[in-house]
Amino acid sequence: MPALLDTISPAVPKIDPRFCCFCLKVDRSKIEGWGVYADEVIPARRKVIEYTGERISRRERKRREDGKYMFSLDSYWTVDGSVRGSGAEFINHSCEANLESRIVKGHILYVSLRRIRNGEELTVDYNFDSTDETVPCHCGSTMCRGTINHE
Repeated sequence: MPALLDTISPAVPKIDPRFCCFCLKVDRSKIEGWGVYADEVIPARRKVIEYTGERISRRERKRREDGKYMFSLDSYWTVDGSVRGSGAEFINHSCEANLESRIVKGHILYVSLRRIRNGEELTVDYNFDSTDETVPCHCGSTMCRGTINHE
């Protein structure tokens, strides 16, 4: 009889369909941890998913400094995707991304840069500032710059 731990698997994160324009799924990523994958072909220049979560102030952002799924909306507001996130928080970084983020009327949208194949992992360039702590990149792209930060 298998041990109890062998039968328990970590919960797979979910995509909230209310914030998606295409069928997406979450699965293990070759880049890091979980990743989001197209479950159908996505045409170029289309809204794919909205990055949602709790909107927090600069002060609260500083208090949650260890937060993993923070997205700066502007100089004051940040969206914490770990609280009521749409699933977009599991989209990994790539130096050769197939999505870009756009902030439109206070909403963070991920838009396809090119046609995305069914089964392809969705990626975005996180564009960390060169003044931020240097974060190594593991995207595996032939265009990889070695860090998530821009020089």
